[in-house]
Amino acid sequence: MQQIDWIVLIGTLVFIVLYGTWKSRQQKDTGDYLKGGNNAHWWTIGLSVMATQASAITFLSTPGQAFHDGMGFVQFYFGLPIAMVIICLVFIPIYHKLNVYTAYEYLESRFDKKTRTLTAILFLIQRGLACGITIFAPSIILSAVLGWNLIYLNVIIGVLVIIYTVSGGTKAVSVTQKQQMAVIFFGMLIAFLLILNYLPLDITFTKALEIAGTNGKMDILDFSFDFDNRYTFWSGIIGGSFLALSYFGTDQSQVQRYLSGKSVKQSQMGLIMNGMLKVPMQFFILLVGIMVFVFYQFNSSPLHFNPSAVKDVKQSKYSNEYTALEAEKSALDLQLNSAQLNYAKADTDAEKQSIAQKIKDLNKSEQKLRDQSVSLIKKANPNAETNDKDYVFIHFILTNLPRGLIGLLLAVILSAAMSSTASELNALGSTTTIDLYKRNVPGKREKHYVAASRGFTLLWGVIAIGVACTANLFDNLIQLVNIIGSIFYGNVLGIFLLAFFIKYVRSKAVFIAALITQIIIIYFWYIDLMPYLWLNLVGCVIVMTIAVILQTVLPNNKKEEEIAG
Repeated sequence: MQQIDWIVLIGTLVFIVLYGTWKSRQQKDTGDYLKGGNNAHWWTIGLSVMATQASAITFLSTPGQAFHDGMGFVQFYFGLPIAMVIICLVFIPIYHKLNVYTAYEYLESRFDKKTRTLTAILFLIQRGLACGITIFAPSIILSAVLGWNLIYLNVIIGVLVIIYTVSGGTKAVSVTQKQQMAVIFFGMLIAFLLILNYLPLDITFTKALEIAGTNGKMDILDFSFDFDNRYTFWSGIIGGSFLALSYFGTDQSQVQRYLSGKSVKQSQMGLIMNGMLKVPMQFFILLVGIMVFVFYQFNSSPLHFNPSAVKDVKQSKYSNEYTALEAEKSALDLQLNSAQLNYAKADTDAEKQSIAQKIKDLNKSEQKLRDQSVSLIKKANPNAETNDKDYVFIHFILTNLPRGLIGLLLAVILSAAMSSTASELNALGSTTTIDLYKRNVPGKREKHYVAASRGFTLLWGVIAIGVACTANLFDNLIQLVNIIGSIFYGNVLGIFLLAFFIKYVRSKAVFIAALITQIIIIYFWYIDLMPYLWLNLVGCVIVMTIAVILQTVLPNNKKEEEIAG
């Protein structure tokens, strides 16, 4: 990295931290600190909701996902707009009517304290883990690519977020997320335009899409019911809807974003904005990955994108074998470049089909070389991370973008990490304060609870940094966060749906059903019974079914009937 890249990177991050701290000074009470004074407009809510979900993992993993597997991942988000409508019609009016600080407060008024406590604890467990991963994701990749110390990176990202989140609460999170989303959108757009500019002169955007399609990268829709395929139209519409309902409707990191709205209408409009823009945004990020794939059809790419894994094998006795594979790949790259140019110039369909088949064969040969490289890396170091999807985009940034823009794209990645981490810490602190601490330590002054919330936010920040420092890279980071959520979200969503719609079910039945369901879902995930997206639907159905059955066999409790009534 050049000096100008450091200036852009550090300047952007410092500005965001200082701006958030300054704009959110003078927090008087818990209403100001936890709800931002209920002054947020719909566009602030919409951007804040998007920024909370769009972590650094999104901008590191998603382009790599498209590079390797194509556009099919966008189906994961198909259920989101449906969920936004349901949340606007059902969840938001109830939360605002009860004037709650957290989503779980409602469950005590509907059921009892132990049900509220259980759901709050389930949230704290899964979001606490996820928060550590949102810090760890950019740290592990930047550490491997740039040679920066992993522990230092974890601490730096965590501390920067803690500074303005602890000092300014919800308002600090919201105002900084607007700046962060501006940096993110601008940076990704610049990257996309530069990739197109780097393609050969006679390769237009249309031809680039055609090249990607020839290699199976533009297969967006899969209507099969194949459980071996994680991303299909049906898993996105059904499983994705339940995941989005759970995440946006019951996860405090998102609920807190729209609880800060000036009115029910402002909150609803913010979520509708998210529903309208989220799928196109993810489509665009995937498209960036597709364009990176097309770029490497005309330019040499590494045999393996993870530099630390390559270093391991090149320092082992398998170094000569790996070097030979690199030489084979270089020869393939030249053939592929020539074939792609011929395909772009071909006039007849028959000629295009013939060249397309050759291109497919060359890409298959390249994939075989990549598979062989993975085997060598595993032999050299059995603990090495051989999945390089998360390294594809960052490699392109560092090796192809001009000075200054490298710093901007790194600022995009770190801004995304900071925005989602800030929302999570803010929600973890408020849930711990309101659902656990304040309920057991009542009668204190407002300043006491604001101080307690700051203290718990700081504590969760330290815990998140600890999780980040001890985490291990998973198959794909964006999948890991969604897997963690899917293990818990279906169960929590089922509890809320029981509370909203099935009034005769009481607290005891719900509490027992929730405990049983959580054990079942963890077991299903452990034995890999189904793609993780379906765990959201299955968990929701199981907890509701068990609760209804238990309610019919458990003796009636007058006190529970009074609470439900």
